[in-house]
Parts: sequence; C-alpha cells; structure tokens
Amino acid sequence: MALEKITQVTGRGVYVPGDDIDTDRIIPARFMKCVTFDGLGEYLFHDVRKDPSGADKPHPLNEARFAGASILLSGNNFGCGSSREHAPQAIYRAGFRAVIAEGFAEIFFGNSTQLGMPCVSASRDDIRAIAAQIEADPATSLTIDLEAGVIRAANRTFPFTMREANRQSLIDGRWDPIADLLENLPAVDRTASGLPYLAAR
Repeated sequence: MALEKITQVTGRGVYVPGDDIDTDRIIPARFMKCVTFDGLGEYLFHDVRKDPSGADKPHPLNEARFAGASILLSGNNFGCGSSREHAPQAIYRAGFRAVIAEGFAEIFFGNSTQLGMPCVSASRDDIRAIAAQIEADPATSLTIDLEAGVIRAANRTFPFTMREANRQSLIDGRWDPIADLLENLPAVDRTASGLPYLAAR
C-alpha cells in the first residue's frame, strides 16, 4: 500500500491575503454536518465569498482568471483556531494540492501533511513577489520543490522552510500514518502477540 512520493507540486497559484485566517473562515461550522468530507470544497471560504443570497462577493477565488489554481498563497498563522480536519479537507477537495504561507497553525499543518498536501513557509516579501507575478500573469506556473527546498516562479527561485520530519515523510511516501500502519500489519501483530495484557485475552 505504498503511497505516492510527493517530491514536488506544480500548478497555478492564487493569493488569498490576510494573517490569522482561521479554520472557521476556511470552512464555516454549519457545513461540517457531513458523514464524509466529499463536497466540502464547494464551501471553501463560503462566508467571505458569498453574500446571504448566495451571490458571489469580490474574492480571489471567485475570479475566473484564477479558476483551476492548485496552489494557495496566504499570510501568517494560516489555519489557526479550532483543530477541525475539515479545513484542510475543504482546501484539498477544492482542488488545491499545496499551500504557501508565512506560517501555519500546528494542527492544521499536521492534518494537511496527512492528506499529502504540503504546507511550506516563505517570507512575507517573497510571498508578495510571487503574488505580484500571479497578479500580472495568472497563467504563471509555480513549482514547490520539496527536495530542493525552493519555490520556482517565472524564472525566479524563492527559498521555503518546512518541518523536516513532515518534508521527509512526503518525499518518502510516508505521509499517511494510517496507511503506514496498515502496510506494516505483520509487525503490528508480532508486537501485539508479545504483550502480556493482549496475549491473555
């Protein structure tokens, strides 16, 4: 059950500016009444994208020129607030495969890694430079190279940081701990059989 080795993510970007964008803004709580995560992408940033009647408000994700973008850029402390897994799920199911921000809330970062969606941190100046390039040409292709530790955009290269254990888990295809556990069930069974409180049952 080997997982995909994620060594780089390439796609077009969209910049959603702002610091401290919390999980309730990413996916409002009333849309979390679901058995599975299917369909959550439809409600990504719902309350800042839609008015009470459901009509579009001005927002980067509503602009046709950014349709199909798969790399989201934002500010500092992205994904703060509650620990809901629905937030990275909504981003992923809206078609995004990576997030670039100045920094991330701890639990959001971990939940994203377990989806195989890299979250990398870049400086404010570098994010603004990438955002300016996207604004000038929305067709700009971005590449997050996890092995090299850089973001490439329009012949420019920008460094990023990422917790090493998470970066390596993506590169090695070990980013989902449940899949990793299932792949190693024989070793789990051997360990369990040697535990006296399990063997006695």
